[in-house]
Amino acid sequence: MKYKLLIAAGVFAASIYLLFSFFFSDVQINKYSSIAAVEEQGAIDRGWIPAILPESAYEITETHDLDTNTLFGSFKYKEKDEESFMQNLTKINDTKNTRYWRDFLFRVDKNKNLVKFRNRTLSTASQ
Repeated sequence: MKYKLLIAAGVFAASIYLLFSFFFSDVQINKYSSIAAVEEQGAIDRGWIPAILPESAYEITETHDLDTNTLFGSFKYKEKDEESFMQNLTKINDTKNTRYWRDFLFRVDKNKNLVKFRNRTLSTASQ
């Protein structure tokens, strides 16, 4: 009987924890129509968006978690800005064609004019 009570208390505590983490999460998702909207909202100054986005960037999204300090995002761009944008990035020797600029990692899909980015972790910052 004691074991059933302990198991029930553990399940109850876990349920309460999950509910609180779901409703009080520090994850925020932001969407911007253009680089002007990003600048207006101060997302570059906060470190949520890389400062090297091309002027033609649009459909910009970013998701950041204040608890874990992780950041993911993406944007589309017009082909005219591809060459100048790519010149700012340094290639990392990996199999996924990852590039970096300062504290951000990038994956560029030139066929879709789409860039996915995230903040660098300690393990990738030394590369």
